[in-house]
Amino acid sequence: MSRREIREQIFKLLFRAEFYEEGDLPEQLQLFFEDLDTKEEKDTHYIQGKFEQILARLPEIDGMVNAVAQGWKTSRMGKVDLTLIRLAVYEMKFEEGIPTGVAINEAVELAKRYGTDDSASFVNGILAKLA
Repeated sequence: MSRREIREQIFKLLFRAEFYEEGDLPEQLQLFFEDLDTKEEKDTHYIQGKFEQILARLPEIDGMVNAVAQGWKTSRMGKVDLTLIRLAVYEMKFEEGIPTGVAINEAVELAKRYGTDDSASFVNGILAKLA
């Protein structure tokens, strides 16, 4: 899998987690990986590891987003936009080796694909304030 494809799978998994209780996540992980096209163990380990690392930092990530999102709090944001913002903020702030511009661009491209007509500009605006 390419980095872009892996990032998209992490986004899908994070988005899925928005709709389940914490106790349901192990089962959801299992179902997610059963449906995943690739069965390469290194990819599944990377996806699961990054997913868990992002979940562990959600309060911190949401705090950063809430600090710059004027008129918007994470509780009011659309799930797609919020999930993409969380993924990009994690990559920008906590993961070395991913340039900030790449994290923002990838989030914007995914917003164009999965979000509303306004998602790309909204995601870009929030992330630009955090860059």
